[in-house]
Amino acid sequence: MPEGTVRRTSVSEARERLAESRFLFVDAELPEVAPPGEQPVAHLLGLEVEDLAWLGREEEAARAEFLGDAAVFVVPAIEAGEIIHLHVLATERYLVAVHRGPAGLVQNLIARFRHERPPDAVATLFLLLGEALETYRRSAVRALLDVEDLEDEMFRQREPEQLYRLARLRRTAALLHHTLLPYRQAAEEAITRRVLNRDFPEERKRLAREYQRTSGLVLTDIEALQEAARRGFSTYSSLVSGEQNGVINRLAIVSTIFLPLTFVTGFFGMNFAYLTDEMESGAVFWLLAVGLQVVFLVVALYALHRTRIWRRLRDDERIDDDV
Repeated sequence: MPEGTVRRTSVSEARERLAESRFLFVDAELPEVAPPGEQPVAHLLGLEVEDLAWLGREEEAARAEFLGDAAVFVVPAIEAGEIIHLHVLATERYLVAVHRGPAGLVQNLIARFRHERPPDAVATLFLLLGEALETYRRSAVRALLDVEDLEDEMFRQREPEQLYRLARLRRTAALLHHTLLPYRQAAEEAITRRVLNRDFPEERKRLAREYQRTSGLVLTDIEALQEAARRGFSTYSSLVSGEQNGVINRLAIVSTIFLPLTFVTGFFGMNFAYLTDEMESGAVFWLLAVGLQVVFLVVALYALHRTRIWRRLRDDERIDDDV
C-alpha cells in the first residue's frame, strides 16, 4: 500500500482528494438517524458513478454488484451486539465506506494497514469485507461457547432462567443467519461472475476465492451455533423429562404401597352385620385389621424390590448424587 496518513477531514476536502489522489480510502460516519433534507452522500463527495442514490441511505437491503468498473456492497456486520450495514464503493482509485454511527471494524482495518499494506483499492476492499465477516465469526463463536457453558450448568443444576438465556442465544443465531445469508448469496453471485471473467487478474481471483472460502466457514460456524442451540433445548427437555419420570416412579411406589392398604381399610370399615357383630374380639382385630395390612405391605415392598421401578429410582438417585 502506498505510504499515507489517517486523518479526519471535511466533506469538501474529501471530495478534492477523491478527485486527485491515485488511491484513497475514505470512511464516512453519518448520524445514526438521518436528519430531514439530508443530501445524498454520493453527491456530497462528487462521485461520478451512476446509481449511487442508495449510498448511506437508512435500512438499505444487502447488496453486492458491479457497476462498470466500480464494485458496490451493502455489507452487514456486528457492532456491540447489533447489526450495522456498511455501504462500500470501490473503484481502481479509491474505496469509500459509509456507515451510520461508529463502526469498530473500520478502525480495525486501518490498524491492519501498518502490517498488511494492500497494494490497491480492490485489495483493501477484500480486507474490509473479510473484517466484516470476522465480526460474524467472533459473535458466533462467543455465543457457541455460551451455549456449551449453559449445558454444563444444566447438568449441575437446572434452573428456569437457563431456558430464557438459551432462547436469547437461539435468537442470536437466527439473527446472524438471517442477516448474513442474503448478503452472502448476493456476494457469491457477483464475485463468481467477476472471477470467471478472463480479464480478471490472477491476484484478485485469489483474493476473491479466499473471501468465498472464509464466508463459507463463517456460515458453517453460524449453522453450528444454531445446531448447538437446538441441542441445548433438547438437553433441557431431557432433564425435565428425567425429573418428571422420577416423580412418576415415586408416585407409582406410593400407590403400590398404599392402594392395598386403602382397600383393606375400606373393606373392614363397611357396616356389614357380620363385621360389626361377629368380629368384635381384639384377636380378630389384630389378625385381620392390622396383620392383613402388614402382609399386604410386605408383599408390596417385595414386589417393588423385584421390579424395575425400584431399581430405576435407585439408579436415578445415584446419578444425581454423582453429578
